[in-house]
Formats: sequence, structure tokens, C-alpha cells
Amino acid sequence: MYNNNNSTPSSSSSSEAGDARSSLFNPGEPLRQPRTTPPVSDGNSDSRSPVLSNSGHNSSSAADALVKNSKLSAAAPEFVPGCYALCQGDVYSEESEEYYAEASLAELVQDFVSHLNSSPGSFESEIEYITDTLNSWVTTEEILQELVELIYVQSTSIPNFAYTGARLCNHLSHHIRLTPTNGNFRQLLLKRCQTEYEQREQSMRGDPETQKKFHSYVLFLGELYLNLEVKSGKGTPGRANVLLGALKDLLNTLFSHPDDPNLICAVKLLKLSGSILDDTWKERGQSDMSEIIKKIEDILLDAKCSRDVRQMLLKLVELQSSNWGRVLTAAVSSDATPDNDPNYFMNEPTFYTADGTPFTAADPEYSDKYQEILDREDYFPDAYEENGNESSDDDDEMDPEIEEAFEKFCMESDARRKK
Repeated sequence: MYNNNNSTPSSSSSSEAGDARSSLFNPGEPLRQPRTTPPVSDGNSDSRSPVLSNSGHNSSSAADALVKNSKLSAAAPEFVPGCYALCQGDVYSEESEEYYAEASLAELVQDFVSHLNSSPGSFESEIEYITDTLNSWVTTEEILQELVELIYVQSTSIPNFAYTGARLCNHLSHHIRLTPTNGNFRQLLLKRCQTEYEQREQSMRGDPETQKKFHSYVLFLGELYLNLEVKSGKGTPGRANVLLGALKDLLNTLFSHPDDPNLICAVKLLKLSGSILDDTWKERGQSDMSEIIKKIEDILLDAKCSRDVRQMLLKLVELQSSNWGRVLTAAVSSDATPDNDPNYFMNEPTFYTADGTPFTAADPEYSDKYQEILDREDYFPDAYEENGNESSDDDDEMDPEIEEAFEKFCMESDARRKK
């Protein structure tokens, strides 16, 4: 309970709190108008405070001055920074046929080649689509010439694409429909290869990059000889014989400059196509392969090639002397014996002794036991596993008679080995 002396201060404090709340929620002065617009007039100039009137007048004057002195214009052109070039390209709507820019032939060929290079196994499934697309493009002789040049460049510049490139060239040579008077796809391709062939000596004397491109061309020509089919009047397609003489001349050019890169290229070419070249020359009664081997032997004696390249040349001579690693045709199954067919025992099962020694029908000392196991398998085919041991679903012990016979066999085998 408060006394009279404290009532005055209490009343004064309450009055001040009330004034504070009143000034917070009911401001006596309105908010200032934006400077860019004149103050709002309600037609009653007497009701406005002197502060608001003066502020509105100043704001209006500042806005008018800003408008008069401004150089901005709503009709000004679009601003473009100086570091960017103004692009005035055609504007297409989404409904326009030219909304999406059509790829060029070079980009199209690049896409096809990249796909085939990354997925060579898709060649058979994709080649028809590639051919149809290229046929829709190749409508003039100039475009056909461009296509030949593009595929040639890709086939001789992308590593490990020579084989797929040669297959692509062979397919297109038979399925590109345009055949101008100047030559079809195959003829234009061979002309392009001939241009590089005629510059072989200049390429040999060029810088390392030029020589590297020449080596890629040589290997592509080898693949082209193996894969390019030329239709003849007999109906059976054959190889392009014009490439046969070119490959011989290219080999002679490489061997006439016997440094390591040239010799490595020659070895790769002969490993790739040596057997076919050898057979073709022999059929024609020519000794061209013998001449090439003779040059290799001379290089081994005289040339100062590296040890690794010398080893490659030696292996190549050995390969050629073994008929390029080809095995003679195996005997007919009815006439096959262990003496005339090295694969006679290839499909026979292999069994193992108790100590893990494998034996097959080719082992004379185990032949009796081998036949015994085979006979038991014939009588009880479901009782044996693939290695000749009895199969069982549990851990039961081996039959005593069989175990005794097997132990006897193992003892005899050990005795024979000790002798």
C-alpha cells in the first residue's frame, strides 16, 4: 500500500510509459515519401506539418533536377560490355526447321569414327545406319571427294583404327550409291593412297612427325590390302592387286632407310600381311618374299639397329621360315592317330594320382590304369566326377577294393619313377 508521498512519482512514471507506447504505435509524423516521386497531397495544406511540407518540397526539387540532368533513355539500345563481340546471328523459333543447327559432314564422320573406335564390336550392327546416313549426304562429286579424304585422314591418324577403317572403306566402296564419272568411292580412295605413295621418299627424309604419319599410312595400306574386296567378272571378289606392288615398294623404301622406326614399321607390316603376300607371290611364281628376307638378313649383319629391333628382325625371319606360324591341316578324324595328329589327346580327360600327379591317355606308363578308370565310368557314369574320382554326397570312405587297387597303382607308379 502506497502513501501519498509516493503517489506523485508513481503517476508520473505511469504517464511516461503511456507516452512511450503512444509514440511507438501512433507516430505523430508520417513516413517520408520516396525522393523519386512528389509527396502525396490530400488537398488540406493546413493539416500538414511544417517538417513534411519542407521535406516534400526538397524531394520534388531533387527529383526534377535528376530528371533534367540524366542522360538515361528508355529507348537506348541494349548495353553490351566492350570485351564481348555483338552477335547478330539469326534468331529461330522452336517451330523453325533451322532451330537446331545441322552438323557438317566432317562432324558427322568424326562422330561415326569415334563411336567405331571406342566400340569396334558394334561395327556390324551400326554400319547400315552409318551407310544410309552418308548416302543421304553424298549427293555430289565434291561431297564424295570430301568423304574419302575425311575417312582416309581418320584411318591414318587415329591409333589402332587402321583395321576398322579398312573395313569401313570396304563396306562403303560397295554401298555408296553415288558413282560419278571421275570415279566411285573405291577409285577415289586408291587415288588418295597413290598420292601418298608417290611421296614416300620425301616422307622418309621428313621430320619425325612426317615419318610417323607415313608409317601409319603404310600400316593402313596393309589393312586395306587384306580387307578391300574388288568384284571381278567371275563373281568371286578378290583383293586389290594394285596394292600388292605398292606394298613391296614401301617395304623396300623402309629397308633402304634402316633406322629403328622404319624397321619397326616394316616388321609390323610383315607380321600383318606377310603370309598373304608370300602366298600371292608364290602363286605368281615370284620370289619377292625371298628378296625381302635377304634384305633383312643383310640389315642384321650390317645395320646399326638397336638390340630390341635386331631381336624383332630375327623373330620375323624365324616366323617366315616356319610358314608364318601356320600349322598343317590336321588329319581326318577317322585317320587320326597319336603319331600324325598332335591334337589327338586334346579332348581326353585328365586324371590325378594320389600324390596329385596328372596323367592322361598320352602317358604310356599310366595307360592301363587310365583305361580301367574309363571302363568304370562307362559302367557307372553318374558315380564319377570330371577328374576320375568317385563322386559322393557325403564323406563316406572309398570302396575297399577300389582303394586297394588305387594304392597298388600308385606304388607301381612310384617304383617306375624311382627306376
